[in-house]
Amino acid sequence: LLLRWRRRRRLWKKVEEARHRQERSLVRMEMAVRRFREQHPSVNMVSILNLPLPELSKKLRDGSLPPEHVFYSYVGKALQIATETNCITEYLQESETQLRKAKMAEKLGLLYGVPVSIKDSIDCEGHDSTLGFIKNINKPAAEDSVVVQVLRRQGAIPFVKTNVPQSLISYDCKNLIFGQTFNPLLYTRSPGGSSGGEGALVGGGGSILGFGTDVGGSLRFPAAFCGICALKPTGNRLSKKGIISGVPGQKAVVAAVGPIAKDVESLAFCMRALLSEDMFNLDSTVPPLPFNEEVYSSTQPLRIGYYETDFFTMPSPAMRRAVRETKQMLEDAGHTLVPFELTNVDYVIFNFCVRGMFADGGASFLKKFKGELEKSSMGLFFWLAKSPSWIKTILSWMAKPFHLLMPFIGFVSFFSTVDEVWSLHHEIEEFCHQFVAQWKKLNLDVMLCPMLGPALGIGYPGKLSVAVSYTMLYNALDFPAGVVPVTMVTDEDEQELKSYKGYFRDWWDRTLAKAFRGSTGLPVAVQCVALPWQEELCLRFMKEVETL
Repeated sequence: LLLRWRRRRRLWKKVEEARHRQERSLVRMEMAVRRFREQHPSVNMVSILNLPLPELSKKLRDGSLPPEHVFYSYVGKALQIATETNCITEYLQESETQLRKAKMAEKLGLLYGVPVSIKDSIDCEGHDSTLGFIKNINKPAAEDSVVVQVLRRQGAIPFVKTNVPQSLISYDCKNLIFGQTFNPLLYTRSPGGSSGGEGALVGGGGSILGFGTDVGGSLRFPAAFCGICALKPTGNRLSKKGIISGVPGQKAVVAAVGPIAKDVESLAFCMRALLSEDMFNLDSTVPPLPFNEEVYSSTQPLRIGYYETDFFTMPSPAMRRAVRETKQMLEDAGHTLVPFELTNVDYVIFNFCVRGMFADGGASFLKKFKGELEKSSMGLFFWLAKSPSWIKTILSWMAKPFHLLMPFIGFVSFFSTVDEVWSLHHEIEEFCHQFVAQWKKLNLDVMLCPMLGPALGIGYPGKLSVAVSYTMLYNALDFPAGVVPVTMVTDEDEQELKSYKGYFRDWWDRTLAKAFRGSTGLPVAVQCVALPWQEELCLRFMKEVETL
């Protein structure tokens, strides 16, 4: 007992250290902004914050806007949003040094002088990438991730790191070290996750461009919940070197790193900058595909597939309306819309995604929590993974009437043999080929899909992990997918929600209905999807949707 008490005390001490560092970061930000305001009282920070990224970049590059004016405007706004939402974990103080050096640069990169925010799990030299784990405190990264290196070479100034849920395997944003991050639009709502700190900061206007990762919707949830845009590229379009994954090594569900911003043009601008020789030289495993301007700027009418539901997670009335209204407006704009039928999404989610990610019975995932003070909100998972096989077998049999619980128990908790994992990977490949064949048969360019929303109440994502079906499908397929807000929840949507039952009419469906309630005025998004390596087409489609 004494040893256990001493160990827990040591862990709490590390947590306190990290929290003090977070507090000191905010104090440093405040002091830096105050000092700047005293020296430059006439700078109109509000007008700077209102500039879209391409215009801001143009003014920075032509010298009509000094980089320090932009930098401290965003530091000030980021401080305000961090105080309100608890989204920032650390201020990168070396950003002030980089700012001074940037002015002496001979060649100005595309992102010259642009302050950018970075998700906790993306390595920045000299700073922790905790993933919400105490064991990762005081273990600073030895070097920048490739994405951060390219950003710096393009003149961008990474200035803060942002909060994540413990382990990243969640679409909420809470951990024991830094606590809960709140949605800037409504503090009782989750900002989404796992790139939730990015969603809150960019959504609140404290960062013009952020970077996160996505293994099941981790960029798309925060964008949708906070009313902004994000792009999950094809898994290897941008380098993942120096980016820490929630379940390293698993290949069934493809992770990606991508940008999050207020509008689609900012995402495209960022991709132009990143898809450079710097990226291809620093990581030769990334295919050398520069940004295709012709595809992005094309005005040819599109042939667009669409669906309103995946027949697994019943869409909220606002989600369904978002797709219908967008479909109608796209048709009115001269595009062709073609119904696309999804089948067996429940099989994809449980057999490919859940079983694929936890093919070792969750053993490697569990190992991450060894010695931690908190086991996140995944109590059922931990209990199952540690249970003997005969208990799992009995539970699987007992859970048969409960639709979703049985496959959850079956796929999460049993070890797969090597040949079963290979067979699973082959099955995923075959599914991808079938999906593409169906796409090609309909002669589609892109796809319009629902996006889970509006933002769920804090605590609900942990209870509703099954609701990732709309996003995780495109990680299993490894298709680029972006999110664009298109409407807001109306009183009529709220009224319709009263008759929401779900497809299975079980505990999950009842809980999801509760999580959607009381959302009038909150944003609702749609997903825009393209075939692998067609990020420019995906962005072009997103732009079409945004401008409707």
